[in-house]
Amino acid sequence: MPQAIPWPTIPFAGGDLDRADVHRREPEWIAARLEDPTSRLLLLWRGKPLVTKGGGLALLSPAEAEPLRTLALPPVFLGLRGERAVFAITLGGDSPPADMPSGLAFLEPRSAVSSFSPGDAGAFAQARSLFEWHRHHGYCARCGAATDITDAGHKRRCPACGAEHFPRTDPVVIMMITRGDRCLLGRQPRFPPQLFTCLAGFLEPGETVEDAVRRESFEEAGIRCGEVRYVGCQPWPFPSQLMLGCTAEALGEDITIDGEELAEARWFERAEVQAMLTGGGGLWVPPAIAIAHHLIARWAAQPSADSDE
Repeated sequence: MPQAIPWPTIPFAGGDLDRADVHRREPEWIAARLEDPTSRLLLLWRGKPLVTKGGGLALLSPAEAEPLRTLALPPVFLGLRGERAVFAITLGGDSPPADMPSGLAFLEPRSAVSSFSPGDAGAFAQARSLFEWHRHHGYCARCGAATDITDAGHKRRCPACGAEHFPRTDPVVIMMITRGDRCLLGRQPRFPPQLFTCLAGFLEPGETVEDAVRRESFEEAGIRCGEVRYVGCQPWPFPSQLMLGCTAEALGEDITIDGEELAEARWFERAEVQAMLTGGGGLWVPPAIAIAHHLIARWAAQPSADSDE
């Protein structure tokens, strides 16, 4: 019998913080922890994390962070790592602080996160998603008044009408569509011609994950799907999605692309996909930071349908 393919720890999905939500509503506790020398601060500037010379996520003490604290927003409490409080701050300004400590720099997150520990990658994802939400939701959706940040960065409250607003996460289905020993991969118009990946799309109101997979597969590629299985998920902080990884069995092979979401879609043999994962054959798949890579690699590692292994 074929062995089950283990699901790896996906980048951004390995958070190790106790989010300790009870402390979010304790302003005195939060203020004390922000002065506690054992606390640590994760710094962002324009969504980029502060990274050490060795490639790790920089977590500074309050004293180390103080000279850099030209804040765009109040600090956000991320949680506890053991007994140590971890906060995030996002800096303002058109350029990073001029007096940066030696060996630290703000780096593009998609490349930087590959050297983060799973826990630090999860903390970064939480921080970036929260700040992106604050940046775009400063006004009340009910009455239009400016809202106040409360609960240590995890809620906004409208002083005019009393409405409470909470961070949002947008669910996205991403699916490995297969038929026998072939899989369907597509390329968006903005992708380079050599890059193919899994089909994906936002979950709509009143829709199940299975229904969304089937709808997106048909809308984007004209492929009807039968059985859908959930595999695993990934927080994606660009700005704040939850990628719901699935497999889907295609009921046919005739492709009709929509011309908007996809520029191209093709069926690939397992050997072709294995070559794409190693950079062979002139085509490639997304890097390991993306859940699509792991869905594709998981399928490529499975034995063929006619294999006795």
